[in-house]
Amino acid sequence: MTAGHAAGADLQGAGPDIVRSALQTGEPLPGTNGFAGALDGRLTRDVLGRYPLFVDADDPDAWSPDPRFLSSPEPLPAGHVGDGSGTSHVWTLPDPSPNPDETAAVEAVAAAIAERTADVSADGLAVGFSGGVDSAILAARLDAPLYVVGFPDSHDVAAAQSAAELLDRDLTVVELDHDRLRAAIPAVARATGRTNAMDVSIALPLYLLAERVSADGYDRLALGQGADELFAGYAKVANAPEDSRVEAATVRGARREVLGSLPDQFERDVLAVRAGGAEPVAPLVHDRIVEAALALPESLLVSTDGQRKRGLRLAAQRWLPDDMAARDKKAMQYGSLVSREIDRLARQAGFKRRMDDHVTTYVQSLVE
Repeated sequence: MTAGHAAGADLQGAGPDIVRSALQTGEPLPGTNGFAGALDGRLTRDVLGRYPLFVDADDPDAWSPDPRFLSSPEPLPAGHVGDGSGTSHVWTLPDPSPNPDETAAVEAVAAAIAERTADVSADGLAVGFSGGVDSAILAARLDAPLYVVGFPDSHDVAAAQSAAELLDRDLTVVELDHDRLRAAIPAVARATGRTNAMDVSIALPLYLLAERVSADGYDRLALGQGADELFAGYAKVANAPEDSRVEAATVRGARREVLGSLPDQFERDVLAVRAGGAEPVAPLVHDRIVEAALALPESLLVSTDGQRKRGLRLAAQRWLPDDMAARDKKAMQYGSLVSREIDRLARQAGFKRRMDDHVTTYVQSLVE
């Protein structure tokens, strides 16, 4: 099996012994932050797909963590192993019974977060900070500078500034404008292999944030990736089964359903951050935190009054003021105003809203 990338780092994210053990036992959560790569002549990718890995549809022996090195890249599915003859499904995400003891369930989440964030080295690390509970936990737990990205009048910039004041922390604002946004679009589209409006609008702020922290001398960027999926941060999960965007009949079922989207999201986000010059760090999706989150009852995913991520918020009160732990946030593409301003750029370039998917067409025109 040949690698379509530079020599070294054949296995990302975990040592070979722990991955071999997980392959032998079938343990889906062996205590890592994910892994992917070549081991003993086979390719492997963890159950949540936290590291990207691609094979070449035209050459089954060629693979790479970067799709740009392959002529016809296809992702190795999460939880699978593969070789030149095909792939097989090895790991499935556990589906434990909910813990009926709310206090114990919250304590398990808090203990896992405390343990895993304590293991994150501050060497060369910066924190992507939006002021929401996910990134605020990282800000409180990690001794690293805080950065927020967005347009000057964006929700994320204002929220991050007020949250940084509450935490008595300095904050660097990566201020966006149309020129920076337009210039970055082709690089993001090529790095991720995606030109659709949603993916590009999500990847752009991550890329621009990574570009700035890299220029400032940091080579690792901590992000709150995965917390919304793990702890039920989406309205469509909270509103199950009435919300047509999910098929599940329960909140826990809908949470599990959206967890299935993580491998695709990690591919996009990791590739965008790496293209910006940094390596992403996602402490909140460590296996031990995943285990604790999966055991939360529905009452700790969504409260009776509709508060989402209740279990995570209660755990966060150990490190954050109560009002900060309770804060809602917007998705990065909206909170930073990147989605709105790409739409504006597209219309200024003549791609009107009456056109089908006008922003995607605009992005494709810049790449071409």
